[in-house]
This record gives sequence, C-alpha cells and structure tokens, in this order.
Amino acid sequence: MARKAKYIFVTGGVTSSLGKGIIAASLGKLLQARGFSVTIQKFDPYINVDPGTLNPYEHGECYVTDDGAETDLDLGHYERFLNIRTSQANNVTTGRIYYDVITKEREGEYLGKTVQVIPHITDEIKNNIYKLGETGKYDIVITEIGGCVGDIESLPFIEAVRQTRFELGPTNCVSIHLTLIPYLKAAGELKTKPTQHSVKDLLEAGIQPDILVCRSERALNNEIRKKLALFCNVPINSVIEAQDAETIYDVPVMMRKEKLDERVLSKFKISHKKDPKIEGWKNFLGKLKNPTEEVNIGLIGKYVELKDAYKSIAESFVHAGAENECRVNVKWLHSEDFSKDTVERNLKDLDGILVAPGFGDRGIDGKIIAVQYARENKIPFFGICLGLQCAMVEFARNVLGLKKAHSVEMNSRTKHPLIDLMEDQKNIKNKGGTMRLGAYDCLIKKGTKAHQAYGTTKISERHRHRYEFNNKYLNEFEAAGMLASGKNPKTNLVEIMELADHPWFMACQYHPELKSTVLNPHPLFIKFVKAALAHKKN
Repeated sequence: MARKAKYIFVTGGVTSSLGKGIIAASLGKLLQARGFSVTIQKFDPYINVDPGTLNPYEHGECYVTDDGAETDLDLGHYERFLNIRTSQANNVTTGRIYYDVITKEREGEYLGKTVQVIPHITDEIKNNIYKLGETGKYDIVITEIGGCVGDIESLPFIEAVRQTRFELGPTNCVSIHLTLIPYLKAAGELKTKPTQHSVKDLLEAGIQPDILVCRSERALNNEIRKKLALFCNVPINSVIEAQDAETIYDVPVMMRKEKLDERVLSKFKISHKKDPKIEGWKNFLGKLKNPTEEVNIGLIGKYVELKDAYKSIAESFVHAGAENECRVNVKWLHSEDFSKDTVERNLKDLDGILVAPGFGDRGIDGKIIAVQYARENKIPFFGICLGLQCAMVEFARNVLGLKKAHSVEMNSRTKHPLIDLMEDQKNIKNKGGTMRLGAYDCLIKKGTKAHQAYGTTKISERHRHRYEFNNKYLNEFEAAGMLASGKNPKTNLVEIMELADHPWFMACQYHPELKSTVLNPHPLFIKFVKAALAHKKN
C-alpha cells in the first residue's frame, strides 16, 4: 500500500523576496535529515505557462530539470538543499493551470458545464497539489505559494489551499506563513503591525496559519513573540524567528535552533524523539566559513546587474569553494564593458574567467575578447553554453584564421557558420518550451581534463539551447589543439571542448551549474576553482 503523504503550505506576506523558497528548502532539509522522504513544489501566480520566455531581468535564471521543464529558480534551491531531482510536477503557474483547464473545456471534458474559477480552476490547482503526494514516493510534500497573500493573482491558489486543508484535516496539513517584522530605526523598535495585517488577510481567505516565520534584522524578544501569538492566534512556540543570515546555508541550522521541524511534526502528530542528522551540512558550513585560501574569478555576463540571473553558477562556486576550502570571490563583469583597450584592466588581477550563458548578440564581442585574453594569458577558463560558442568563435578567428567565423544566431549570413542552428530546430516557430531541454548523455574521451574531472566516461547533463557547434570544422579545431573531449553518443553533438596546451581551458554546451548541490558539488566547478588556485600560486 502506497504511503499517504502529509502536506505543508508556505505562504508569504507584507513583501516579496522574504525567502519562502529558502525557508521551504531548509524545513525540507531538516525533515529529510530525520528520515522522511520529502519533495517541494512551487506554485507561481503569473500567467506565463513557464518562465522559459521571460527575460532574466524579469525573473532571474530559468532553472531546467532533468525532464526538460523550464522552471522557477526556487527549484534550484530545493535541489541544492535536499540533493534530490525535481521535475515538471514541481513547478506550476497560473498560465499552466488555465491552459490545462481550457484544453479540457475544448475537449468537452466538463460536459457542457459553465467553466469557472471555482470549482474548475481551484480543482485543477488541487490536482497539482496532490499529484506528487499520490505517487507514493513521499512522506511530506511542501508547497510554496509564490507572491504575497492579498495579491489578486494569488487568490485562486489561496482558496485551493483552504479547500485542501478542509479535505485533509488538521493532522495532515500545516500552514506556515512567512512575514516581515520591520525595524524602525527612528523609533528604535520592531513593529508587528504589518504581520498582523498580513495574517488578517490570510484569515479573511479562510486560512488560520499554524506557524509564523518572522523575517527580521533583529532578534525577536519574548514580548514581541507574545504579541504576535496573541493577535495572530498561534501558540507562542509556533512564532519562529528568522533573523537575517550570513549565508542561505545557515538557515537550516537556524530553523533547527528555532525548532521549526519539531513544531511541524507536532502538528502532524508524529513522534520526533531523535534529532535530525545534519553533521554533513555542518561540516560543509565549517569549510565554507573557514577557508584557507581565496581566489578571484570573473563572471563575464550580460545580465550581471541582477545576480539572480546566474544564481546556480554563483551557488556552484560556493559549493566548489567549500570543497577546496577556498573562498571564491566572484567579480561580476558586464561583457558590454569589454574592448581591446579595456580587457587587460578588467581581467589582469583574476585567477579564473567564466563566460556565462545567454541569448542574443548584445555583449557578444566583449565575451569573445575575454575568451581571447584568458586563452593567450593562460588564465583558467570556463565557458558554459553560449560561453562555449564564444570560445569556439574566438579560436576560429584568432588561431585558425577564419576571421568571418561567427554564430548563425548573431549573423545569419556569416561566411563561416561555426555555430549553427540545430537541425530539429529549423522549422520551430513557437519560442516557449521548444529548445533542446533537459538531461542528455555525453561520452567523455579518456585521458582528457574532462575525464580527470568526472572520473568516468559516461555522464548526463542538462541543456537549454538551440544552436550547436558545426562539426564541419571539428577536424581543423582538433588539429590545432582544441579537442572535443565530450560528445553526445546518439547525435555526435559536441558537448565539451578543451584546449590541450593550456593549464585549464574548458567549455561545455550543457549547464553543469544545474546539478551542483551542497553535498555533491559539481566536478567541473571543483576542478576550475582548483585550477584558479594553482594559477594564483604560480
């Protein structure tokens, strides 16, 4: 008989960006460390079917799962904290809900009924809430509701949560409300009124929160906790402090200290005599906070004003840095600022250079100039997706003498289409969900730097692209020392390129940052940081 899952809902109030995803991931980590099988899903209230077509400035990075879903960046936090794999079922938007309901209506599935927000939209939301729990794989399903309570677009989700709580009963469902306790410097005190109003909005929607998690710059004294408990109708031991942390990886330990996991298990009527086993997490934190070395690595991108656009890359450096007991100082550098005259000033003090993914031709010349500087000055280099394509264009122009070489994405009439549109992409018109997405196999040549990093010849990595290296030029590249050290076994698509006569020059078409977790840092990032350390010492 399949296990019956219990459900936790995480809502937010007062303001966005309080960290619902981090709280959900931290709670999931603690429950997982107690032996429970846990998964987390994110419900986003925007009308886009998925974030795949959103500009990174709008929504940060688009996180891709093994099954090819383009999802919210919070799924990256879930995977990095819990060391699990998520899927399309873990991220649902208003757009997807309405798309599925309208599709059913067109197919006659509602038997002529008038299709309405209640019950049809809320029923579809509930179907997605229950979907993961009904697989029998999980003891606990955590659902994060995006946006703030009181937002018009969030109302159907909140109503669906209300109905779910009624259907499941109080011992199978817990509601956690994350809110802000601002500190007014002029008054010299913390203020609870915003939280009271937020909880009032939630109560008006029919949901009494079981637990309050309170974000604040300052510690909550007992008087504040009593006030929140009294006016928000929660027990005082269910008022949880979430003070600003040094790193997001401190939050599970902080939530353990506040006994958030114990409060949840008490609500579920589950015995919780044993403490969670988080020694591995604490060891990671110890290495993260006590580095013996440090390196400066430049991240060359076109969306660097919003660091969330490269969230997974930044976190991969944290994981790899801890593994090397090294602090990685990431220097965020805009590719549009690079020219032949400025490149040395921008890059001369770096121990490593990473050219980041992206789309379109804005800033592309700066990326190519940065690659050339790294190659010629023997600085450890790492190119990801578009970073590989820029590296190959640079090599073709400056080593092979193909001065007109370019990507068809940037110049459709280029004389040397070094990077070409994939064959199965040529007749595609729609932009959403149509790229080469998700996990694909790659075979690695023995004796290469890629093989040394992975320690195996067969890997699987996640992709998100339409353009690929043109294999017509591969023999010329390899004759000049640029080796295809990894290829897709079915399509012969080049996945990894590396330079033989360089201390560490690696570029990959896939996105390795999407598989790096706290307990399993990605091997390419580990080796890149190690190469940067060696470069610094030499």
